[in-house]
Formats: sequence, C-alpha cells, structure tokens
Amino acid sequence: MEFDVVIVGAGPAGLSTACRLMQLAQKQEQELMVCVVEKGSEVGAHILSGAVFETRALDELFPDWKDKGAPLNTAVTQDDIYWLNNEQKGTKIPGFLSPKTMHNEGNYIASMGNMCRWLADQAEQLGVEIFPGFAASEVFYNQDGSVGGVITGDMGLDENDEPKDSFMPGMELKARYTVFAEGCRGHLGKQLIKKFNLDKGKSPQHYGIGFKEIWDIEPAKHQEGLVVHTAGWPLNDATGGSYLYHSENNQVFVGLIVDLNYSNPHLSPFDEFQRLKHHPIFKQYLEGGKRVSYGARAIAKGGFNSLPRMTFPGGLLVGCDAGTLNFSKIKGNHTAMKSGLIAAETLMEVLSDSKTPESQDLAVFTEKFKHSWLYDELFNSRNFGPVLHKLGTFMGGAYNTVDQNWLNGRLPFNFIDNVEDHHDMKLTGETNKIDYPKPDGVLSFDKLSSVYLSNTNHEEGQPCHLKLKDKSIPLTINFTKFNEPSQRYCPAGVYEIVKNEAGEKRFQINSQNCIHCKTCDIKDPSQNITWVVPEGGGGPNYPNM
Repeated sequence: MEFDVVIVGAGPAGLSTACRLMQLAQKQEQELMVCVVEKGSEVGAHILSGAVFETRALDELFPDWKDKGAPLNTAVTQDDIYWLNNEQKGTKIPGFLSPKTMHNEGNYIASMGNMCRWLADQAEQLGVEIFPGFAASEVFYNQDGSVGGVITGDMGLDENDEPKDSFMPGMELKARYTVFAEGCRGHLGKQLIKKFNLDKGKSPQHYGIGFKEIWDIEPAKHQEGLVVHTAGWPLNDATGGSYLYHSENNQVFVGLIVDLNYSNPHLSPFDEFQRLKHHPIFKQYLEGGKRVSYGARAIAKGGFNSLPRMTFPGGLLVGCDAGTLNFSKIKGNHTAMKSGLIAAETLMEVLSDSKTPESQDLAVFTEKFKHSWLYDELFNSRNFGPVLHKLGTFMGGAYNTVDQNWLNGRLPFNFIDNVEDHHDMKLTGETNKIDYPKPDGVLSFDKLSSVYLSNTNHEEGQPCHLKLKDKSIPLTINFTKFNEPSQRYCPAGVYEIVKNEAGEKRFQINSQNCIHCKTCDIKDPSQNITWVVPEGGGGPNYPNM
C-alpha cells in the first residue's frame, strides 16, 4: 500500500502530526493520503501518562478543543509539593522554594489514553486512515538508502517463527515520507538513530521508569483538581519522585518515577512504588479505596542535551521517540504534540513543492524547531536532569529552583551527564541488599496481581519479542555479578531465575506478562536484551491511563 505519509504510532505526537497535515492539506486544497499504524489493539491501549496536561500545543492544533469535546474536564486547583523525610514524615515545600516549572496553574488532570482516542476521532474526520493492531516491525528502505516506509509484522507465527494456520504475512506500507512517533525507546527509532548516526556529539539518552495506578477513593477524601508531588523517601538509592493527582469521578492517579541510572542491583522500582503508598501523605487518600488499574512505562528524560538529530533521508523522529519530554515540568505530551505540528508543517512544505527531490533529508524541520517555543523550553531546562544526577535530589532541587525561578534557565554553562544509565550498576558485593516488606493486599500488591489489572495479553505460542544476543549472559555474567537485576527492574515479572529438581538454574522469560515498558532494553547491565514488537494487538490494554 502506498501513501504520501505513513506515521508510526498513534500517540500525542503521531496523531498531532496527522491532524495538522490534513488541516494544511485542506487549506491548500491538496489531496493527501496519510496513514497511522498503531501496535495496540486500539488507539490508547498502550498510552500511559501521569498526566497533568498543558494545552499550549493543543491550543494551536484545535483552538476550539472545548467545543469539540476534548476530554479535559479537571482543571488543576492546587499544587502541593512535599519532601518526604522518611516513611512517616513529610515536609511541605512553599511554592516559592520549588521550581516554577512544577507549578500547574492553567493545566488539566487528564487521561492521555482518552485524549489520544479523541485526537484519533479528529484525525479520522479529517481523512486520516488509522490501522490499530498493526505493529511496524521493520523499516523499508529505498534503493538509495533513504527510508521508504515500514513493514508490518507477520501474524500467526509460532514460537519457532513457523507459520500457523492463522498466518498472515506483513504488509509493506510505502510512503514518500515516514514519521516515527513510537514513544520512548521506540524499537525502530532506536535503529534509525544508530543507522544514521543521529546522536553524534550528543549526551546519551537518560531514562526513568514511571508507574501509575488509578484508584477509586472515598468521596469525602477526594479533592478534585489537587496535584501532589513528592521527592525524597523511599528513593534512598535512586533519584526520582512521586505524584498523586485528584481527577474526576472520585478517582486519583498515583505513581512513582525512578531514574534508571540507579546503582544498586538489589533495588526494585516496583517495590519502591508499593511501599510509597504506605506513607501518610498517600495513605490518607488511598485508605478505604480500591485500585482499578496499573501500568508502567519508560520515560526519556535526557532533555535538550540528549536530543538526536530528528531528520534523516525520507523521514522524521518526533515526540518521545526523539526524547522531547521536558523533565523540569514532568511533562512530555505538549512537547510531543508540538514536535508533531512542526513535522506536519515541514512535510506540507516539501510535499507541496514539486521541485523537492523525493526522500531528501528534511533539514527545514531543524530550522523550524530552532525557532519554536519547543526549542526554547527544552533549552532553558537543559540542566535540570543532569544536576539531579550529579548533586542528588535535595541539592539538585535547590539548584534548579534558583536556575528556573530567578534565571529562567539561562546560566551560560551546561551540566552534562555522559554516563549511560546501564553503566551505573554496581556489583552486588559493593551494595547493600534491600529488604522490602511483603505487600498487604490493601495498599501494596504483588507484580502478578498488578499485571492482571493492565489487561495484558499476547497471542499464545508466538515468537518471544524479548531477544537475547547471548543466551548464556543472564547466568554467567548478570547473575554472577549483579544477581540478575532483570528479576527486580522489570515491573511485570517477565524475568526469573528458576531451578529444576537437580538444583540447576535456568533463565526464564515470561514474555506473555510484558507490558511494553522497555526497561529491560535500557537497564540490562550487559545490554543483552533487545525489545522488538510482538504480534500486533498484543500487550497491555489500558482503558483510560
């Protein structure tokens, strides 16, 4: 199938690109064929975000979004920021002592899954074709080496890659230009960055793992519009922070972000999140409530210093596939959308110019990006993440308050963090073991019951989508040196060391549990695990995350 533009991923960036492209095409009375492929079973099924949503890019895309029924119903009414001293005590930080980027006046508490479903409706009304349940598994290259589209994955293969009765081969989706909007640590984006050397001269990308649960709480405890952020405990061996957002309908969104540069191989981000909920600041809202959803996703938080070149012959990287999240705000949806708008304006220029050679490198995108508010926003917060890595949460937070509130991020020097996250892992003998309390089934839970709430499903008997470069490494290196940390950094119980009756160890991958967070692809100390797309439609099915 041939299109003018193929977009990989129906998240905020991809859908914004599609909508703006069709808006511009209609304005210029030009016909365009635009296709969006989405690996989730439906649009929004794989979307997970906090989320406090800033409308700046949406205002540009659909100024009448309120009239169109965008699902933004809960305006932020109050910001509370705490430093958690220990498991019982927390100190509230006055607004003037916290970075202004953490203030949320004018923003909305939202489900980005529902927001993407709404954006998909707008895109389809504009004439965009959206194909959910189709995973883009390979990049299609033209004879001159430029990107010419994507190839969707075969369906109906068994675990040995042999066709079953239900076999259906993948399709070539050819395009004049292809936009990759797969989200953080995109499978194809990762390949494109390497092939075209897009990260040359840049700091390595840095990541966190973000957890989210949705709770129904008692109406008397609900304060619609309240936003709570915390730093400090329980992350004694890592940096990061937590959140609790009071949404509509007596629901709260609660979560924890753990930076993946942590050094202690005994650390379990999932268990850190579970014990967080026992702190009085969280317990006061959650006690008596019911957990109704769970999920986790990696977050690209390297910011400006880690941004790769976003253009290459025949296509573009946008949104979190490139790493446009502004970690100083803990927000990436508005920045992802803006990168999509810039991509659409760039593509419309070249598609409208008959003199433009096919499959050129879209350098005009870089110029438009540099003259946008997106560039300014990311540049002004370029030091935020590296400072936290180098100075720690408390001192780094103090520095960032001065930098953002008084100097607007314009200090004439950069903090650079050139150490990749997986390199920070220390040996087990150099670190302290962490004893986590058992979950009580009331506020804290185990991994398997949590995965159940993510509605994760993969077709039985399909090829494992978690590829090992060397099958011996988990036992001979990772277990020997680090007690195989995948058993703890995975938030879904995918990786296990199991013993047979003779006491012999075996590394087991429960790929059916995978919630597509990509943490294993990032944090494995031997860089031995590669996440690839499973059969289309597989993975979590988040209803409103």
